[in-house]
Amino acid sequence: MPRPGRTKPPRSDDDEGGDDVIVTDRLLLRPWREEDRAAFAAINADPAVMQYLGGPQTHAESDAGVDRQMALTAAGEPCFWVAERRADDALLGFAGVKPITFAAPFGPGYEVGWRLGKDHWGQGYASEGARAALGHAFQVLELKEVFAFTVPANLASQAVMRRIGMIRVNGGDFDHPSLPEGHHLRRHVLYRAVR
Repeated sequence: MPRPGRTKPPRSDDDEGGDDVIVTDRLLLRPWREEDRAAFAAINADPAVMQYLGGPQTHAESDAGVDRQMALTAAGEPCFWVAERRADDALLGFAGVKPITFAAPFGPGYEVGWRLGKDHWGQGYASEGARAALGHAFQVLELKEVFAFTVPANLASQAVMRRIGMIRVNGGDFDHPSLPEGHHLRRHVLYRAVR
């Protein structure tokens, strides 16, 4: 089995032509497929999953997010890949690294991120996927640093950031420019990992 964070394991008939994938003990991080949209939309419609992400999304809003990830892949950029459980091919959510697309005070750069369906919380999948994505960022993409950020109240995501070796940036808290002044989710904490 390939080590976490490496790409291009041996091709299989299920591998959609051998697209780059990341393999971990329990997960396959892979490019998006059209048939992933419904399962991902169900995750994004869950108020618990989206509590710190602006609230539940419509199917169209979820599809737009999938489109953005597919566009990154088409452009040769890393993205938030599908996190698929190897044991049963279930779509658990996503994990990956992608370019930061807003005017970040610490950018330009790349962020590591993850989002899992509520049924898959508390089982170590987020840390496993995020750790593999971070390994890919440093070992394959040869990035020098990667960021992660969330709202201060999202303690679970901050715990994942610490578990994968990220450190909170002293004085790095910032107001997310994509959210309006006064929005309750505008303030973010910033974590960083370096190669």
